[in-house]
Amino acid sequence: MSTVKSAEKVLKVLKALTGHSLAGVTNQELAKQLDEPPAQITRALQTLVAEGFAQQLDDGSYALGNRMVSMAHAHSQEIDKAQGRISEHLQRVFAGVKQISGS
Repeated sequence: MSTVKSAEKVLKVLKALTGHSLAGVTNQELAKQLDEPPAQITRALQTLVAEGFAQQLDDGSYALGNRMVSMAHAHSQEIDKAQGRISEHLQRVFAGVKQISGS
C-alpha cells in the first residue's frame, strides 16, 4: 500500500503525544523518542498545532490539542450509544425468551 511520507511523520508525532494531554513533552524529547531530527519534529508539531491536534503549553512543551480530545470524546459517546442500543436489544431478546418459555 502506498502512503504519504509527510503524513506518516506527522501522525507518528501525534501518536507520540499520547499520554500528554495535561503534562507536555518537549520537542527534544519527541525527537529522541522518535529518532528523528528536531527540525522535522518542529514541522510536524507546527502542522498539528495549526489544525488543533496539538497545543504548545506555556513552558514550551507540547500536549494533545482540543481537537484530538474532542474527537476522542465524540468516539466515546458513539460507543456509549452503541452499547445502549445493544443493551436494549438484549433486553428485548431476553424478554421474548422469557415469554416463550413461560417463566
